[in-house]
Amino acid sequence: MLKNPVIAFLKLIRIENLLIIAITQWCIKYLVFAPVNEFSKFTPVLFTISLLSTLLIAAAGYIINDYFDVKTDKINRPETVVIDVIIKRRWAMILHIIFNAIGLMLGLYLALKCHSLMLLMFQLLSILLLWFYSTHFKKQLLVGNIVVSLLTATVPLMPMVYEKYLMGEIDPITTMFIGSFLKTLVIIVMGYSAFAFLTSFAREVIKDMEDYKGDIQTGCKTMPIVWGIITSKVVTFFIILITIGLLLLAGLKFYKEEHYMAVYYILGVVILPLMLLVVLTLRAKTSKDFKMASLLLKFIMLFGIAFTVIIKYLYE
Repeated sequence: MLKNPVIAFLKLIRIENLLIIAITQWCIKYLVFAPVNEFSKFTPVLFTISLLSTLLIAAAGYIINDYFDVKTDKINRPETVVIDVIIKRRWAMILHIIFNAIGLMLGLYLALKCHSLMLLMFQLLSILLLWFYSTHFKKQLLVGNIVVSLLTATVPLMPMVYEKYLMGEIDPITTMFIGSFLKTLVIIVMGYSAFAFLTSFAREVIKDMEDYKGDIQTGCKTMPIVWGIITSKVVTFFIILITIGLLLLAGLKFYKEEHYMAVYYILGVVILPLMLLVVLTLRAKTSKDFKMASLLLKFIMLFGIAFTVIIKYLYE
């Protein structure tokens, strides 16, 4: 049982996940886009504002998820329950509102700096989707998994979107000079977004299998409950297989360009653990087994983020 209020609060906002979000966006901005940063109008200050907006809205999403999930969590993981044990429900809701309000205001500031209020849709949609995920989507077949995966896929996209919008403030000659190179970087970030979507989707299904006991007692209609554990394992297998296939295509591209370091990294540090993940998932029987598979997948996602170091080396 959590007793320290500070540790409980950090657990509530999923500090480890927020750190992964921060690292991901920092890597996209300062490693992937490193070759064009000297021309960038997306300054460190604006990037920090964007990152804070993302982190606050994500933290608010974690809080509201736990707010509506207390009953299930008391069955699945009673030792980690924070709301109603350390933090009162009223304070959890207040924190949720404050974090979202600040995140939204920061998003508005960025949208005005980019001269496009449409960009505020990222923050607005994220807040709405996270709310409805906690209240409705999470308990529905596939919907919750897709929503979380889509939100995860937007994490690496955010720095790129602001970067592209602010490119309009660069003089035409410089834009022409870096234009074709920028397209390559955009393709790389889109690849990261696809990787984030697929690995997140697979992890959500694995977590649903881990939480099967509590979910079925609280009326959830997740994939393992509706389609069964075996079918869920098969779906996870094919998602990982698609991920490996796309990584092999990326590896082939780097091989043709004679970037062998990238090929070795993709094969040894990302694909090999994914193959191990397939074995762990297919052989998993207990909640602990699925938890191990979920943890491995989180590390694989981190290995994917670390590949940005090689990207910087290749294109600097």
